[in-house]
Amino acid sequence: MSISCLVMDHDDTLVNSTATVHFPCFVEYTQKYFPDYHCTLEHYFLKNFDPGVVPFFRDEVGMNAEQMRHEEKFWNAYVQRHVPKAYPGIREILLEQKKRGGYVCVVSHSLRDNILRDFKENDLPAPDLVFGWDEPPAERKPSPHALYQIMERLKVKPEEMLVVDDLKPGYDMALSAGVPFAAAGWANDIPEIESFMRKNCGLYFKTIEELKAYLFA
Repeated sequence: MSISCLVMDHDDTLVNSTATVHFPCFVEYTQKYFPDYHCTLEHYFLKNFDPGVVPFFRDEVGMNAEQMRHEEKFWNAYVQRHVPKAYPGIREILLEQKKRGGYVCVVSHSLRDNILRDFKENDLPAPDLVFGWDEPPAERKPSPHALYQIMERLKVKPEEMLVVDDLKPGYDMALSAGVPFAAAGWANDIPEIESFMRKNCGLYFKTIEELKAYLFA
């Protein structure tokens, strides 16, 4: 399989971050500012899957716009002190993609500087383009804006790309842009998420080894 441009999600696709960084941060924040709210890791995964982090914080946790901005600052400060580990095998995939003359791009809900920091700390080859939470709200996933930018800047066609993501916003983004999508299933074992991804996505990989075999066999 030859993919000219591999478009990777960051959290729970490249790096193991929700369980080790983002959820502990969320628990610390809500204990301090929303003490009546409680959440399990599984529920946190599910809500990030659908409807996504902003509706989750707004409609379930009860944050208003100002509180969400405050939480974002709290989260960013926390992330500066906690570097997630890349999943074993990810570095080899990115290196092989680059070796074959392909591109590696990242479209994520993490901040660009944090993504680049995680790449450096995990000795991953630098991505060609990064689109993170720094983008205007209307241009973040699930908007297809980043994919259109990648097509324009790197001169690649939709069918020459593959989006790899563990959550529904990435699937929705790829679907909107007509780009093939592969679900990353290695971050969790939550039946509702796996069932949706297997049913709706053209490709589902439970392990990184399966993705590698598909890309380079």
